[in-house]
Amino acid sequence: MKNDILLRALARQPTEYTPVWLMRQAGRYLPEYNATRAKAGSFLKLAKTPALATEVALQPLARFPLDAAILFSDILTVPDAMGLGLYFAEGEGPRFERPLRDEAAIMRLAAPDPTAELRYVLDAVRETRSALGGRVPLIGFSGSPYTLACYMIEGSGSNDWRAVKEMLYARPDLLHHILDVNARAVTDYLNAQIEAGAQVVMLFDTWGGSLTAAQYEEFSLSYMRRVLSEVHGAPRIVFTKGGGGWLESIAASGCDAAGLDWTVDAGDARRRVGNSVALQGNLDPAVLTAPPARVREQVRRVLDAFGSAPGHVFNLGHGISPHARVEAVEALVDEVRTYSTQLRARPS
Repeated sequence: MKNDILLRALARQPTEYTPVWLMRQAGRYLPEYNATRAKAGSFLKLAKTPALATEVALQPLARFPLDAAILFSDILTVPDAMGLGLYFAEGEGPRFERPLRDEAAIMRLAAPDPTAELRYVLDAVRETRSALGGRVPLIGFSGSPYTLACYMIEGSGSNDWRAVKEMLYARPDLLHHILDVNARAVTDYLNAQIEAGAQVVMLFDTWGGSLTAAQYEEFSLSYMRRVLSEVHGAPRIVFTKGGGGWLESIAASGCDAAGLDWTVDAGDARRRVGNSVALQGNLDPAVLTAPPARVREQVRRVLDAFGSAPGHVFNLGHGISPHARVEAVEALVDEVRTYSTQLRARPS
């Protein structure tokens, strides 16, 4: 491994600067990504063609000195492999042809074999890892059991997850059954990605923050804890958007690193969990629509809040917006490298 600084930071070891990678770093803000997506014909065709998925996963590294690549895929490949019929409506985001509303369909739900139904993802892992040639680590990922369930039940994204909440209150047994199947599916999927070459894995719990505190423990964190207990061979990152109030519980879940969204004070987060886990985050993604000088200023604020103690991975508090400016991302990556190096050089 030519650059293992991410792996050392996740192990809470001292590093010469703060490693940086960005959620959704291969995306629509990059003109080369848009060109490859147009060549593929659709997002799903892009994600399901390993050679093209590898191409776009490497595009950000050709522009910016990032410290990791992330597999190009989508969290909804797992429920798609369960037969729910994933498709993308123009301007509306992901949708499922057969959302889980019927008890009989829910009881028929089964975890897919990742080496069969999701082989194209594992092929993309292998091809991307090979193309990297040890340059930086490769991150694999999955949606959390609860976040996957949200889309599987609702059938699309939602502002209030009404169908999910109706099931949660009226038939929690059905929701638990879906989550149980999802936990097995996610465990198998992440272990298969590690076996195929992923060197870090991440659980995206995008909608866990829509739950109450008690519900978060019962319907989200308990299932992520189960996944973490059975996924081995690579550092594991958990990111719950809107989960700052439960940071201590997340840190105690068995993960190696906890992701922070932009609403969390980084210094307070470090005081709350100490050195028990690494922390990842947490610049507001909206900053990347600002001029480079403002981006650099905000990057320094985040780095100052975290301090120079080991165990920080710089990232956004959520994924890059399609409206982000390329020059803003350039400024972000450069400022992280230069300013965090300076921080470490200061007398303690």
